[in-house]
Amino acid sequence: MSDQLQIRWAEPRDVTAIVRVVNVAFRAAESFFVEGDRITAEILRPMLEKGNFLLAEDSAGLVGCVYLDLRGERAYFGLLAVDPARQHRGLGRRLIDEAENRARAASCRVMDLRIVSVREELPPFYRRLGYVETGTAPFPEEIKSQLPCHFVLMSKPLV
Repeated sequence: MSDQLQIRWAEPRDVTAIVRVVNVAFRAAESFFVEGDRITAEILRPMLEKGNFLLAEDSAGLVGCVYLDLRGERAYFGLLAVDPARQHRGLGRRLIDEAENRARAASCRVMDLRIVSVREELPPFYRRLGYVETGTAPFPEEIKSQLPCHFVLMSKPLV
């Protein structure tokens, strides 16, 4: 990971780069159960009106991102994505830390997330960061999964 790494809020001009890094990261991690792109510009643009993405950039450009939605006393993060060539260097953890810090600064007391049940590596990773499982939710019908799956909901106190 570059020492020059900077984290900033996304702007409308970043939509194409965000779509690219999310899709390349999710394709690498989820191609065993879903086909196609994870997100489109048409899906992403309205998300920027509700929340925003934190972007991690270095001299090569966008290398990772995470969506953050501040919801009063609760915050939600999702679509954590790191370029596969940059994974396993602590960048995802750094983005999560930044999202949690920004949520705390906005007086949020709890951070929520959801992960797909077939991504077996994710619950232990998030448990190590202090998240606990709080329930489940159905996987969207419009996303054609090749395996039965659902969302696992997890939360962490930020205080």
